[in-house]
Amino acid sequence: MEAAGQDGSGRDRDQEGLMGMEFKAESSEKTLRVIVADDDPLARRMLRDVLQQAGITVIADTGSGREAVELAAYYKPDVVVMDLIMPGMDGLAAMGEITRSAPDVKVVILTSSDDDEVGLMTLRAGAAGFLCKNVGIDSLPRALYCARDGEAVITRRLTMRLIEDLRLVRHDSAGLRPIRSDLTSREWEVLDLLCQNLSTDEIADRLVVSVETVRSHVKNVLRKLDVRSRREAVAAASRLRAGMLEDGLAAEE
Repeated sequence: MEAAGQDGSGRDRDQEGLMGMEFKAESSEKTLRVIVADDDPLARRMLRDVLQQAGITVIADTGSGREAVELAAYYKPDVVVMDLIMPGMDGLAAMGEITRSAPDVKVVILTSSDDDEVGLMTLRAGAAGFLCKNVGIDSLPRALYCARDGEAVITRRLTMRLIEDLRLVRHDSAGLRPIRSDLTSREWEVLDLLCQNLSTDEIADRLVVSVETVRSHVKNVLRKLDVRSRREAVAAASRLRAGMLEDGLAAEE
């Protein structure tokens, strides 16, 4: 974690980095409650100090992924800011447990890696944000407020990578989702994987969640789409996406 300022190339790290950072922490009326998980005691101390100075309540900190899961389940914080590399249970596995047991808790990964593939992996697994530890530390409080309020907290570079991946969406509309839907983002992920003909076990492995969690999501998808089987759910998704493409073409004419 580095202090705010310029890097060796002369670029301002805060200006280089984050999407959605126009949010002003002081404008929020509700106190932000955070748990910090990092196996480096010095990093935990620095994070705690910076967040508390910004008026954020740090409920607890830990160097263990397993303990982070237990603390999140007990305290139900707004955000858990977590490193990926921790002894025992790593950050990715811990995040999966947290999003399963406390789905309202946002998890922001703060790690030493700036690898886009690692970032995409954590976002697919349920992270609300992915930041490298070389981000200006003064940007972190604003980032956590944004995560709590439902905004993705990622760098502009990773945002561009997501846009590039979106451009590669298959022309048959697979992966498209309506802007407004009764299905949650996670339920759409499950439906997308059903459309790929994945089994329950394969979906659980892909999303890093339990088989029971996948079954619960599938049940919700069937109920919300008013269908009785997975095959009918896939057909309903195809109809929704075909309608989106037709609307888009009509708008262009």
